[in-house]
Amino acid sequence: MRLVIARCSVDYAGRLTAHLPSAPRLILVKSDGSVAVHSDDRAYKPLNWMSPPCSLKEEDGRWTVENKAGEKLIITLEEVMLDSTHELGVDPGLIKDGVEAHLQELLADRMEVLGEGWTLIRREYMTAIGPVDILCRDAEGTTVAIEIKRRGEIDGVEQLTRYLELLNRDPLLAPVKGVFAAQQIKPQARVLAADRGIDCVVLDYDGLRGIEDDKLKLF
Repeated sequence: MRLVIARCSVDYAGRLTAHLPSAPRLILVKSDGSVAVHSDDRAYKPLNWMSPPCSLKEEDGRWTVENKAGEKLIITLEEVMLDSTHELGVDPGLIKDGVEAHLQELLADRMEVLGEGWTLIRREYMTAIGPVDILCRDAEGTTVAIEIKRRGEIDGVEQLTRYLELLNRDPLLAPVKGVFAAQQIKPQARVLAADRGIDCVVLDYDGLRGIEDDKLKLF
């Protein structure tokens, strides 16, 4: 991973345009090719980023990051205060709760409980910011990303939102809808999910195992 701290301005040109005026920022360049621009006051979320596959062209005082769709992130460097590279190695990934892992496995094997015609694309679909639990298609052929939790809370909805923002940049997948699935979903998480256009599904663990009624409750 390459870490660059610099005073810079950033311009994004693609389906829309955006401009970040000059300020000190942290630029992350990961081994997968992704580039993310962070400030010191926005928690984990970057101000702007480009997901792989993309290319980085470095010129004197100017970086141009471009993806296959022709979208560009142009970073104008005014003063570089730090430029360092670190080898992090292969990350072991997040180890899921045993129940969550089993829920994912069961749901992937029984996509029909979400609706007739739903089909699995892949479990643990890898993105630049982590794996999506289940990527599938609904009966209309629309791509759907599913995040599975044992207990559904606001942070799970936020996690799925980040995945959706990234997946919807891929022209081969977009548009991508979201489904937040859990055994229990907190009211605050439901409100946030509805605001983000994400469906909520209550998972019946015993039902998925064939012990009781196998119908999921979609809200």
